[in-house]
This record gives sequence, structure tokens and C-alpha cells, in this order.
Amino acid sequence: MVVRPARVEDATAIAEVHVRTWQAAYAHVFGTKRLAELDVQRRAASWRQGLADLRPHETVLVAEDEDGRVVGFASVGESPVAADEGELHAIYVLPEAWGDGTGRSLVAAAVDALRSEGFRAAILWVLEDNPRARRFYEREGWRVDGARREGEHLGVRTAEIEYRIELEPVTPGCAAP
Repeated sequence: MVVRPARVEDATAIAEVHVRTWQAAYAHVFGTKRLAELDVQRRAASWRQGLADLRPHETVLVAEDEDGRVVGFASVGESPVAADEGELHAIYVLPEAWGDGTGRSLVAAAVDALRSEGFRAAILWVLEDNPRARRFYEREGWRVDGARREGEHLGVRTAEIEYRIELEPVTPGCAAP
């Protein structure tokens, strides 16, 4: 597997990962009917635009399998709340790649990207009712910090909780933590 910066031409593959992962991971929250209505082409157009116009401190990474197929992606950038903190905006991996190390590689590369931008800490938001993702983040060193927000996704009220990780600066000649 290779993790690399995303390119505009990856937009459709990223959108496919995004939609398929939502359909597999969130059926218990949103229902299969709502999730079946997600449109890959609409998401691809949004990703094309976003990848063409990345903001400062923003990075999108993709994970490719041995055949060069995009099987996951992660998006990081500046936290909208604190300028010295980064945020893991998204990380999604195709269901058939769950548990094969793709997610771990992506989150490690995402944390490295945030660290290289000089952020001292990073946050992420996850659906409170997403035990699989929560276990994954906790295994990767992220900790619940107590913040909670409510919102709406696909017409369903949702609750999200915030996770945090401290980012130790990388000292030249030393291994990253």
C-alpha cells in the first residue's frame, strides 16, 4: 500500500470511497434508504473543486492498494476553533480494506502532515454512535476530550464527540513519537 497526496484526478475514486464507506459504516444511524441516495458524481464534483482549491495548511491523502486502486483517503487542515491546532476532517477506508492496516497508515500520515504544519495538537469529530471508529481512534492514541456537538446529517439528528491528540514536534535526527 502507498499513501500519497491526492490529485484532482483522484476525485471520483475519493467520492466512491466516501459514499461506499458511509453506506457500510452508518446504516444503523441513517438507514439504508437514505444512504442509497448518496450520489458519487455529486461528491466527485465537490472533491474536484476542493482538490483544485486546497486552502493553506490543508492536505488530502489517498491510500492505494498494490494495484494502484484508491482504497482510502484522509483530509486534514487547520482547526476552525484554534489556529495552533489542526483537525482530522475526514478519514474513510473501503469496507473490504477495514482491518488491513490502511486506516492506520492513513491516520499516521495525516498526523505527520499536521505535525509538519507546526500544529501543537489536533482534534477530530466522530459520531457518538460509531463504536468501530471510536475504538480505532483510541488505539491510535486519540482521546475523548469532553466536547460534544449536535447537528443534522441526511435529515437525521446526530451527536458527535471530539477526540484530541497532542502532536510532539519532530526534532531533526529523532524519530517521531
